[in-house]
Amino acid sequence: MVFGKLFGNGAKSGAAISYRGAASFLTGASVGFYALDAGGRFVFANQAFADMLGRPPDEITGGLRLHDVLAEAIPPGTAPYDPFGGLGVAKGDVRFRHLAGTQVLLSIEQAVDAGAPGGFVARAMARDAEPAREMASALARSELGFRRFFENAPVGIALVDPDGRLTETNRAFQRLAGADREGAAGRNLTMFVVPEERAELIGKLRRLAAASSGPTTADRAPEHINLRLVGADGKERVVATFARALDEAAGADGATILHFLDISEQRRLEQQFAQSQKMQAVGQLAGGVAHDFNNLLTAMIGFCDLLLLRHQPGDASFADIMQIRQNANRAANLVRQLLAFSRQQTLQPKVLDVTDALTELSHLLRRLIGAAIELKVVHARDLWLVRVDQGQLEQVIINLAVNARDAMGSGGTLTIRTSNATKTVPERFGDEEIPPGEYVRVDVVDTGTGIPSDIIGRIFEPFFSTKAIGSGTGLGLSTVYGIVRQTGGFVLVDSLMGHGTTFTLLLPRWTGPAQEEGPEAAITRRRDLTGAGTVLLVEDEDAVRLFGARALRNKGYKVVEAKTGDAALDIVREIGSTIDLMITDVVMPQMDGTTLIREARKLFPALKIVCISGYAEEQFRQNLAGFENVHFLPKPFSLDQLAAKAKEAMRPPA
Repeated sequence: MVFGKLFGNGAKSGAAISYRGAASFLTGASVGFYALDAGGRFVFANQAFADMLGRPPDEITGGLRLHDVLAEAIPPGTAPYDPFGGLGVAKGDVRFRHLAGTQVLLSIEQAVDAGAPGGFVARAMARDAEPAREMASALARSELGFRRFFENAPVGIALVDPDGRLTETNRAFQRLAGADREGAAGRNLTMFVVPEERAELIGKLRRLAAASSGPTTADRAPEHINLRLVGADGKERVVATFARALDEAAGADGATILHFLDISEQRRLEQQFAQSQKMQAVGQLAGGVAHDFNNLLTAMIGFCDLLLLRHQPGDASFADIMQIRQNANRAANLVRQLLAFSRQQTLQPKVLDVTDALTELSHLLRRLIGAAIELKVVHARDLWLVRVDQGQLEQVIINLAVNARDAMGSGGTLTIRTSNATKTVPERFGDEEIPPGEYVRVDVVDTGTGIPSDIIGRIFEPFFSTKAIGSGTGLGLSTVYGIVRQTGGFVLVDSLMGHGTTFTLLLPRWTGPAQEEGPEAAITRRRDLTGAGTVLLVEDEDAVRLFGARALRNKGYKVVEAKTGDAALDIVREIGSTIDLMITDVVMPQMDGTTLIREARKLFPALKIVCISGYAEEQFRQNLAGFENVHFLPKPFSLDQLAAKAKEAMRPPA
């Protein structure tokens, strides 16, 4: 100790000289010094110490003892002046009384030596302890604030050494890693990263550690990398990671600080959006393909009908023509499936009692599912009506029943249950939000193997199938989804591995009047399909136009043909007053059918029109809002259906 060396050098003969020299040196020091004799009296006090107590130095050395200026009782010890309770060198904070009556906290460093020269046995150095204590308190508060900020940060934070070992982590990172602080400390960060991404992370950390000695480390933008963390709980999370090397000048020794942002939900939404775009693209592709197929099938079915006019049963060619027609109809059903999952199929809805529909269908279902599976159909009382396409609804139930059969290979029970359901508030099931309303509920429940949780979100994707190659097209459930959604309903699924699966259909309740049989059906039933008048037939597909023209001429109509919308509009301008009916395709190059209808109606507002299309009726109806006497005939159609629709459209209004 400096002041210890100044107060005596161990030589008795020079003690007085040493004391006077030390006293002269310390009198003007900025740090307080004092010395005590064996009785605890001050024998020396410099000006700095005297100022701390608010007293002159002479007053302090004029007979005051240490305990006279102490603010607290003297702790027990070998000497009454020893505030630390023992001989030797000691340090601590002691409160003194200021002359003004206040207390002064001084940091004391004291040496006690009973054999010291100069008539004193204690030497002490004193400093004002308040600034140091305030600084320590401020530092503690700052550290506490930083610790709270660090621990409660919403993003994961970790400090790693150059080898990648974790030296400090916060709670958010521990949640991501599935480990507490003790479980994460000392482990290498790469242990929490999926194996295929560890090499990239190690390379990134090494480059950052090598760059940490650069002069502008703090100015560099953090390195970004997306990682997949696998916690101790086995759950995988996708995190956006931002890494920055800490400067060696700050004592970091090549350490790197990393921030982790959990983007698992964002990644899931991105994948969902990409999947939605893919399904939309596939739907558009399927719709386009189906449209072209519908044109081909219309021509095939139509010309078969024309051949059947000349080849009656018993004719050698009759059976061959019927085979062609039947296969064309089977192809038309496949096209309807393609349009169903793209929600562009043409529906022919009618008011329906689901109980009656399921009763009629149950006989077919029993044959489909086989004898090993028990079929139970549970009908609710007073079931509400729905307005759906009966054929499409039956297709939905059949597809679900076939899937259930395949899931119950060794037998089981298939239950179809109906009920009324009222939703008073919006409800969300996965990605679907069901608005409030009244619904007819149909549950299709099987006791099969169930659907694994990792694929249940993909079951409605087109062409996705868990069946063996060649055992399914992957269109079954996507068709179900497309039909039900186009009807305005919802499809929900609930499955538990080993316990079975429940598909729930929610169909909007029909509150309007029950529909009567349409005029087209009545005309077709009476088989009186002849007519008279001039028909303008507009169709860009040659085969469809040729068949349509021949079919209408055979029924007694005068037919004027047009291959494009522009050519048809010229004909309307020229002989529009003599045209009784215009039959036009909706999808055509250059001028489409809806545009042609608008322009023709400007010239002749009372012109009667039939639209033919392979797409859904709702699509063009929205573009023709406000137009009356516009009928629709879906492709593919037969000769009788075309003739019946023409006769229906030309009937005078009731």
